[in-house]
Amino acid sequence: MDIHEYQAKELLDKYDIKILRSILCHNGEEAYKAYQALSSGVVAVKAQIHAGGRGKGGGVKIAKSADETQSAAEKMLGMNLITAQTGKEGKTVRKVLVEEGANIKKEFYLSLTIDRKTASVAFVISAEGGTEIEEVSRKNPEKILTVLINPSHGLEPFHILRMGLFLGIEKNLHGDFSELANLLYYAFIKEDMSMLEINPLVLTDANIFIPLDAKIILDDNASFRHPYFNDFIDEDEEEPLEVKAKSVGLNYIKLDGNVGCMVNGAGLAMATMDTIKEFGASPANFLDVGGTADSKRVETAFNILLSDKNVMGIFINIFGGIVKCDMVAEGVVAAAKNIGLKLPVVVRLEGTNADAAAEIIENSGMNFVSAESLADGAKKISAIVNG
Repeated sequence: MDIHEYQAKELLDKYDIKILRSILCHNGEEAYKAYQALSSGVVAVKAQIHAGGRGKGGGVKIAKSADETQSAAEKMLGMNLITAQTGKEGKTVRKVLVEEGANIKKEFYLSLTIDRKTASVAFVISAEGGTEIEEVSRKNPEKILTVLINPSHGLEPFHILRMGLFLGIEKNLHGDFSELANLLYYAFIKEDMSMLEINPLVLTDANIFIPLDAKIILDDNASFRHPYFNDFIDEDEEEPLEVKAKSVGLNYIKLDGNVGCMVNGAGLAMATMDTIKEFGASPANFLDVGGTADSKRVETAFNILLSDKNVMGIFINIFGGIVKCDMVAEGVVAAAKNIGLKLPVVVRLEGTNADAAAEIIENSGMNFVSAESLADGAKKISAIVNG
């Protein structure tokens, strides 16, 4: 799950990582008072949305007075901020962070993420802080260093020494950099993060390392260990259909295609999406209805799929193991009739009682097309939505 910058910095502060003083604001008056409270001469007014690249879109402004701070906040709040990460639809700014300024001596890029190929934690660093790492990777890949950390052994002094030398950290600052790297790694592991990105990490004139920005993605699969993860959820930043699906226990992710997918099992769902692409159509979603695809659950899934105006047809791909195929078929037919489903639907049911399920689908009187296999179903639904 994504969280806001101010929430990310609250987490870093929890681990005694030095951050700048800041105040979250929801209107211009609060921003005016925030400037007075910080009394730093210069502040940054930062839009709080779940996306990077805010500065280029007008989501970060420098202010040198309370009036300027209020003006910047009022212009920012309510704006539709478009960045490379939001897509053309953008995101509405509902709150801003007013943060004290800093005298910057040097900027770095630093992030931690999971390297799934090596089952390691990857430290990615660069002396080109403040710029998009994708841009640096494309133009100057030699300026990026990736250090892989075996989680069984943890971060070692030689890892930090290698990073410090690569970044050109002065010898007298190596101890401070080492302390910061250890704290960041500890926070990353302890909080079950999927990503921790600091861009830029700045070295101030006072020779203090400070994360000027912070982006954190938490692994919500670990939320049972961290009940407070729920406090970080901002439904205004979430896709409404994903919020609705989550509230009823469905695993749904909205995409931008035209084929609505209803599948049981994450692996089968991924394979279904890939196969649809192979036949020239595009999946509109990832939807795993789980192992209990009864009529009520299927009806809820139908409603979520139909709420996406891009969906032109639906592909139901269910493997009946614990739940028998004929029971799933009855649930599909009942749900479709109950909501008055009009869109074409291709159904592939495989597993226990598959023959009985096929007969139920054929005799339903609904706009259903039976499929014999995953490939057959993907081919049929792709042909339908492509005219």
